[in-house]
Amino acid sequence: MTEKTSLELSLVLPGVTDAADACAARLIGDLQGRAGIDKAHIRTDDGGSAPQLCIHFDPEVMPLARIRELAQASGAALIARYGHGSWQTEGINHQRRADTVAKTLLAAPGVLEATASPSGQVSVEFDREKTTEAGVLGELAKLGVKPLAKTAESTHAGHGEPGHRHSDKEQEEHGHGHGEGGLLGPNSEMIFALTCGALLGVGFGLEKLAAGLPAWLPTSLYVLAYFFGGFYTLREALDNLRLKRFEIDTLMLVAAAGAAALGSWAEGALLLFLFSLGHALEHYAMGRAKRAIEALAELAPDTATVRRDGQAVEIPVEELVIGDVVLVRPNERLAADGFLLAGESSINQAPVTGESIPVDKRPVADAASARSRPDGVEAISRVFAGTINGSGSIEIEVTRRSSDSALARVVKMVSEAEARKSPTQRFTDKFEKVFVPVVLTLAFVLLFAWVVVDEPFRDSFYRAMAVLVAASPCALAIATPSAVLSGIARAARGGVLIKGGAPLEELGSVSAMAFDKTGTLTEGRPRITDVIPVEGVSEEDLLTVAVSVESLSDHPLAAAIARDGRERIGNRSVPEAGALENLIGRGVKASYEGKPVWIGKAEMFGVDGVPKLGGFVEAAIARLRDAGRTTMVVRLGDRDLGAIGLLDTPRAGAREALEQLRQLGIKRMIMISGDHQKVADAVAKDVGLDEAWGDLMPEDKVKSIRKLRETTKVAMVGDGVNDAPAMANATVGIAMGAAGSDVALETADVALMADDLRHLPFAVGLSRHTRAVIRQNVFVSLGVVAILVPATIMGMGIGAAVAVHEGSTLLVVFNALRLLAYRQAK
Repeated sequence: MTEKTSLELSLVLPGVTDAADACAARLIGDLQGRAGIDKAHIRTDDGGSAPQLCIHFDPEVMPLARIRELAQASGAALIARYGHGSWQTEGINHQRRADTVAKTLLAAPGVLEATASPSGQVSVEFDREKTTEAGVLGELAKLGVKPLAKTAESTHAGHGEPGHRHSDKEQEEHGHGHGEGGLLGPNSEMIFALTCGALLGVGFGLEKLAAGLPAWLPTSLYVLAYFFGGFYTLREALDNLRLKRFEIDTLMLVAAAGAAALGSWAEGALLLFLFSLGHALEHYAMGRAKRAIEALAELAPDTATVRRDGQAVEIPVEELVIGDVVLVRPNERLAADGFLLAGESSINQAPVTGESIPVDKRPVADAASARSRPDGVEAISRVFAGTINGSGSIEIEVTRRSSDSALARVVKMVSEAEARKSPTQRFTDKFEKVFVPVVLTLAFVLLFAWVVVDEPFRDSFYRAMAVLVAASPCALAIATPSAVLSGIARAARGGVLIKGGAPLEELGSVSAMAFDKTGTLTEGRPRITDVIPVEGVSEEDLLTVAVSVESLSDHPLAAAIARDGRERIGNRSVPEAGALENLIGRGVKASYEGKPVWIGKAEMFGVDGVPKLGGFVEAAIARLRDAGRTTMVVRLGDRDLGAIGLLDTPRAGAREALEQLRQLGIKRMIMISGDHQKVADAVAKDVGLDEAWGDLMPEDKVKSIRKLRETTKVAMVGDGVNDAPAMANATVGIAMGAAGSDVALETADVALMADDLRHLPFAVGLSRHTRAVIRQNVFVSLGVVAILVPATIMGMGIGAAVAVHEGSTLLVVFNALRLLAYRQAK
């Protein structure tokens, strides 16, 4: 007989929360090969719970205790064997260079996965039995790629465990400290290109204008121009040839060498000058987008003033620990995430949340409660690293280390976002795989044009080289990544985190949006409006039970009952409830003074063993719902205590934001809610929505999203916590208030750092604009190739072809950079 057991994946593989992680697949493969285990797989459900490792086993062959031991041992072995590294580097300036670095690393012994982006982010998974972190860094060093001191970090002890940061001294010892970007500093490539152009100009001038000079003098200048113009191109070409790749850099060198062999030194030098200048300008332009991201990391200060042993001490932010009290003077940047202990001020949160107006902050009412539940601290008392204090002196208690702050996580996620390619980029990658072999075949055929056409071989060779240059898809390769990088950087500056090219482009194409009600279209701060106890029960008795139980829950409705209920009962003592059980989408069950308590929707009662409601409470619920109230029923043991009515206020600016979304082309907007249909209809009317779907359990929300996706692309907007399953099933999942929520940051494709719906039109408008820029770039890239190939076959020279070719590459990059200046239409 086969039995099943389940273990939470992150307990077996610490730090692994993604069912698609490579180590999860290895764990399954290891377990399935053992006697007594019939099957092992990762199970995820629509309830938003963590992935589970599910093992089907024969208890007569392998007892349950042994199964758990094997799973834990296999997981520990995998964590010990496979390492992960992630570094922000210098030395990667464009997409082709990133591809070369990634493929070179993949070819190295022991490297299992490797990705690199034009922004310089390199991520690697490696087998510790075959290589080490130092070995991987050595491979990078061979390519001239160096991790930056402040961002070099790796996972040494396995997934998710904190890595270390190299100090400047350690960087020097490892040989990967701050580089200068080249022989003459960060602008080396531009200096070499301009030197090439100057030598070419002087040589050409001497050749044409100064008769009688020895022929070797201009030729020597051309040779020097070859050196400066081909220096970086040769390095790139050699790296590609080692990988058996034939890229544009190699084509340019072949064409320049061919020109030299035919005696056309000036034309070959011109080719290298134009190509190197184009590359240098391209790298400079891409650097602007990279610097926009790097600027985010520089927002947090390097030091913080903390109170220790009664003294104010200045320490590096890396040494801050949870519980430290940081003193912040007027107009200083905050050094850490935390909550206010003392003082009042207005804080400019624009660097993190994108909010344009400083936000008033005041101390928490209960520091002990805030300490025990930092994620539950109200926004008016919560602060973030990198934001700017106003005119008041304040004291904040640290709730996250500097490496875990909202700003630090945003910087890391933005840097890694390019790894998720957009649909257009996937298309261009596939196109290039077909296009390049076709062009090489065409060029080879044109080499033998002299056999058919009456012309010398040098002309056929020259034409073939010109076609190779003209058909090189440089602009196409950079068309999408440049736009994605610029779009993501601009979004991050505006307080919107977009996790890659795929969600960026997908958000620009959605035509429908579904919104959760509580905390999304409403403030998420409901208040008690009605308390209706049954006969023989006082309002205070009803609220005492409700406050005792709901104080154990972090649901917005529970928080409202606990907060407002305490105010209503005054100084009355509240016995402590226990054994809280969350009945998802319906309510809670707990124990109060030895008796079971149920608090939740009316629909929770009368099913699954919960006693049916009495007529008085049913009538009270009907009256409250007709008035647009959210309702909660309280039952103690076998007796109804009464009903509580709550009202949540629609968000300020919700109607305005929804109208802007309509103007941007969102044709259908629907509110989906677990609340009663009448309540959902009332809120929808308040915010200006025509459709509202109520009475939905979490699994019903998932089904609703899937139904919408059958006919159109749909985005789901929620808090990223209770809505995670529905967001995962939408084309794009959008979470609000992500600066204060770890879960929202991790689960969403797009995260609005501020808890403000008015940032959504900015995100959608930017995505639509980015999508348009990508299309423009692809059109220009393919259009130029379509014109140049016939033109070079008909006789256009290499110099002109290179000029147009590099011009188109620069055009698409600078077109993409316009996204950095995007402004939302008013």
